[in-house]
Amino acid sequence: MSEATKSASTTHSIPADRRADHQQWLLEVTRLPTAAGKEQRVIAWIDQWLSNRDSLSKHTDPHGNFEIRIVGIPESDHPIYFTAHLDHPAFVVEEVASETQLVLSFRGGVMADYFPGAKVRLHCSDTCFTMGTIGEEIKATNDKGEAESLKPFKRYTCTLDESAAIEPGTIGTWDLPDAKIVEDEFGGIIHTNACDDLAAVAAALSAIDELAQLKADGTEIGDVRVLFTRAEEVGFIGAIGASRDGFMPKGSRIIALENSRAFPDSPIHGGPIVRVGDRISIFSPELTGAIAKVAERIAGGPASPTASQKISEMPKWKWQRKLMAGGACEASVYCAYGYCSTCVCLPLGNYHNMAGLAEAQAGTHEGTPRVGCEFVGLDDYAGMVDLLVGCGIDLPSSPGFVQRVEKLWVDTRFVLA
Repeated sequence: MSEATKSASTTHSIPADRRADHQQWLLEVTRLPTAAGKEQRVIAWIDQWLSNRDSLSKHTDPHGNFEIRIVGIPESDHPIYFTAHLDHPAFVVEEVASETQLVLSFRGGVMADYFPGAKVRLHCSDTCFTMGTIGEEIKATNDKGEAESLKPFKRYTCTLDESAAIEPGTIGTWDLPDAKIVEDEFGGIIHTNACDDLAAVAAALSAIDELAQLKADGTEIGDVRVLFTRAEEVGFIGAIGASRDGFMPKGSRIIALENSRAFPDSPIHGGPIVRVGDRISIFSPELTGAIAKVAERIAGGPASPTASQKISEMPKWKWQRKLMAGGACEASVYCAYGYCSTCVCLPLGNYHNMAGLAEAQAGTHEGTPRVGCEFVGLDDYAGMVDLLVGCGIDLPSSPGFVQRVEKLWVDTRFVLA
């Protein structure tokens, strides 16, 4: 790769008008109702987004997953993928008992305490919804006569506020305030329906759009693709289907994009997180190391100060490197099927819409736990886009740490003589 191209990956600056576009896409996509197996509204939005971009093409697999490529770039045996899933935990209407009584399944992981008495929106169309209230969980009886949750999804009764013609298969979401951006000293936080994983969808689209523009302007871009998967929230089903079929070449380098629950040591406004693993596995270390090297190149420094550094000496462009073992992500699926894969994630507030989750888990929550908007930092989101663009321009083919230790050997081996 030329020195000019390497320099571009370090110095590329996204203009303010395109940053504004990226933020607008974030607002629009994260407001869309979606559920595992019911991702059509998000797919329709992406199709509309693609309709005036001749520089990008779409390719769909038999499971409804699809990839986006930059037109005119030769196919490689080792493409880079940015992947994100199109669903979010939500309700689906399973049965219509009457004009006011429904049975809903819940597709995703949310603590049981948040359901009784919660208000939901049943999305009859793109512009119309009906309100309802969640009642009791419907239980089955096992061989021992004990009540247990229905499989594969828990089911709940729902009473509508007024009579309505609701069809089976209708999506239901929590009744949440409208999406908004709250300004703060770091540039703002977006509070919205579904950051997980629609904020990553917006970031992936923003990055591939930037890379397509850079290619049009003459920058050398390799085979970089975006993969959007379905039904992650019920067991990575779309990612499993794509991996089983070999939809991605076996030599692919897959960067799964996620939104992971923020903790004090992985805070919002701390920058995008290069995630080394989850509660299931440790991801491909060579790819994790390569992305970390890109992050260091953009930032001009490490994710956290070394013992010889002051905090005041840290670069302004922030990034984090963490395990994030509180949940699981699709990178573990890709690794299980023999792919080289890792994850980049955004630190997320109100994970799966569970406001006050720490208190609810500890049993110290005052009253019944209630859901709230998910939220991420706009600076973290912009940082994720920066990092993906940097990876698209120049992702090292070998882990940076190998290069570092080799240099240490050459420079300092004399002490062993």
